[in-house]
Amino acid sequence: MARRRNLARKSPRGARRWRWLGALVLIGIVAAGWGWWDVRHWQPLRSDYPVQGVEIGAGDGDVDFTALKAIGADFAYIDASASAFARDPGADHNLDAARGAGLQVGAVHRYDPCQPADRQAANFVTVVPRDRTMLPPAVDLATLADNCPVAVSDASVVSELMTFLNQIETHTGKPAILKIAPEFEARYHIAGGIRRNLWLVRDRIEPEYGGRPFTLWTANSALGNAADDQPLRWVVVQK
Repeated sequence: MARRRNLARKSPRGARRWRWLGALVLIGIVAAGWGWWDVRHWQPLRSDYPVQGVEIGAGDGDVDFTALKAIGADFAYIDASASAFARDPGADHNLDAARGAGLQVGAVHRYDPCQPADRQAANFVTVVPRDRTMLPPAVDLATLADNCPVAVSDASVVSELMTFLNQIETHTGKPAILKIAPEFEARYHIAGGIRRNLWLVRDRIEPEYGGRPFTLWTANSALGNAADDQPLRWVVVQK
């Protein structure tokens, strides 16, 4: 009987512990939910980065550029071509639609170190018009040469990239912007070796892996927004 009385006296305290535990779990769930929402919807302050925009490609679906402008996009970089033969099927439409919405536009080429520079440049100039009102062309440097069918040395990657840049810059009349992934920079040290404006990528935290100031920054690679059902790559311009 004495043991039963002791258990009875302990049970309210145990219930209180369970209530506290439940409250802590609920607080954790709410905090995690808020953190997820904040990360998905975070954009740098306009006071720090007055000019902001997006990168758009086929994976973003049918984009409403007027709605993008309404939520604060000033420009749109359009994925246009990749490697020696690939082309974004929506590039022409996206360029026209973005212009029609009053956005400045530029084109992106995804560079392939396995393919010759002249073939890639020919692909780019076929897709991207010679239009001096466009933003400087951007070259996406993310793919390493590790899996090329024929071995490509690091020195050849840099040399061929310079050839490619010279050819597309002759076409566009503007120096290209190098959109460099951290892995590509760590391998080939492009930012220090080729003097072009940099476009770096890192969610939420300003990237420093370029070793010098960037011009463009993909600050949120999956921005939740009211303009599109798909998350967007949100890009800002350094003052």
